[in-house]
Amino acid sequence: MLRKIKISLLVCLSLTIASCSEDYLDTKPTDAISASDALATAENMALILNGLHRLLYAQPQTLISGGDSSRSGNQYWTPLDDNFSGGVIHTAPANNLGWQDETRWQSHTQETSLTTEQLWYQRYHIVASANAIINKATDGSIPEDARLREIIAQAYAYKTYAYFSLITHYAKGYLIGNPATDPGVPLLFASEAPFTSAPRSTVQEIYNQMESDINNAILYFDGATTNSNDKSQLNINMAYGMKARIALSKGDWETAADAAVLARQGFPIMGESDYKSGFNTVDLPEVIWGSKVIGTETTFFRSYFYLMCNTFAGSQNRGNPKIIDKRLYNQIPDSDYRKDLFLEDAPNTNSSASNGQGGFGNDPNYTDRAVFNAKRLEYQNQYGWLSNQNTHPYMHVKFLQKNPGTTDPDDIINMRTSEMYLIEAEALAMLDDVTGAQAALSTLGEARDSAYDATVFNTKATLMEHIKFQRKIELWGEGFLYTDKIRWDEAIDHAANGGSGASVTLYQDGFMQGKPSTNDKWVFKIPQAEIDANPNIGPANQN
Repeated sequence: MLRKIKISLLVCLSLTIASCSEDYLDTKPTDAISASDALATAENMALILNGLHRLLYAQPQTLISGGDSSRSGNQYWTPLDDNFSGGVIHTAPANNLGWQDETRWQSHTQETSLTTEQLWYQRYHIVASANAIINKATDGSIPEDARLREIIAQAYAYKTYAYFSLITHYAKGYLIGNPATDPGVPLLFASEAPFTSAPRSTVQEIYNQMESDINNAILYFDGATTNSNDKSQLNINMAYGMKARIALSKGDWETAADAAVLARQGFPIMGESDYKSGFNTVDLPEVIWGSKVIGTETTFFRSYFYLMCNTFAGSQNRGNPKIIDKRLYNQIPDSDYRKDLFLEDAPNTNSSASNGQGGFGNDPNYTDRAVFNAKRLEYQNQYGWLSNQNTHPYMHVKFLQKNPGTTDPDDIINMRTSEMYLIEAEALAMLDDVTGAQAALSTLGEARDSAYDATVFNTKATLMEHIKFQRKIELWGEGFLYTDKIRWDEAIDHAANGGSGASVTLYQDGFMQGKPSTNDKWVFKIPQAEIDANPNIGPANQN
């Protein structure tokens, strides 16, 4: 690939396994081990997996050469997909490390941007590391036992996860394109130097590989050891969840529904108190898989909560509180407690607010300064943000730090049960199973809304519109809107139907984008450095 790829161990850069450029010297750091040692035993391979767990959230330059701290794994990639697709609304200019460039569609559309390069590079690092484990662990040189099966299963699941991220960002969506002929991403099989990837495979070929890999993961998880107390470790539920996501994205509705049911077994939907607790821990009962962030691995002003959380002690949120799309908020019934996570009546205290309504006297919701100040203080005391934190109507309090007003790290949730109910409901609706879709929706809806009645959505069309609403509100800020919009072929129009609350001046190109089936800008550019370095990918292969 683009650079020398190294397998991550817990605290080191460990193992060179691939190269197609000479940017980095073949020197062995004192805290690294050789390739043969890293893959010699099941427990050594487990250390490699732990390195991948850390790579999902740690500053990547501490783990792999070529990593950049401003794109710290899923700290950045997860909220990114709700940011530039228009779900999480910015309210003002802010110190952003490129975060508003994403909003303006100025990053993923450039082949030289950190976003296009780092997502590609980090995901292929996962693929290469997983390949190294799989190739060695299945060659017969290490006796297969329950522990080795678990390691192989996790490697297959990680590989699937990385390819799914790559194919959904760097290629046209399966349902809106021609998967048999549309260019996908390169397949990577080798696990030792010298190495260059294959040319770009088709979208269909990548899906075939993902389906094979995730089925292998499920097969190896059967009879494997399990560690149900560590949700950073991938397990069979996560594997079924990935299978459900893949099937949903390609329109394999029956497989999606069946896998989603299996994925959520043993992970009950959380109740109101857990739902309002801040989405800051993988210990919530319905979290199937997430990153348990080590306290010493803080990314400070590069974290998920820095980019998203309105209580974080950072300039990104002090001057730019994140809000929900007002049109979505207005659809939430008063009987639905998820509405409480968005503060419609928060005073607009920011004189730099892009809607021109910041500061008392400009905020049309307040005519009494004492009431304006009291409401600001009320929310400050309730949620624990600092006194210099600006507020804004419709700001969210979904993501809350365990220690508000600090830069302390918090966990990242990658998969939870509610998503699986929504996958099942959408898949059954597309199969014209109205009753089945209603049943799946009822389980989730009744847990969130005291007046919920799924039977009023009694056609495929009304069910699908309601499922879209449920996904947008239930999974808000969790990184699903980008792939949802591609699957549903939805455009971005912040001005339609009364407006989202976004400013055209602030959002620029991100304010309006045509639907993905007719707009190639939804597809990420391949990094120019990859095209320059990889003899199997030339300028003609650029998206």
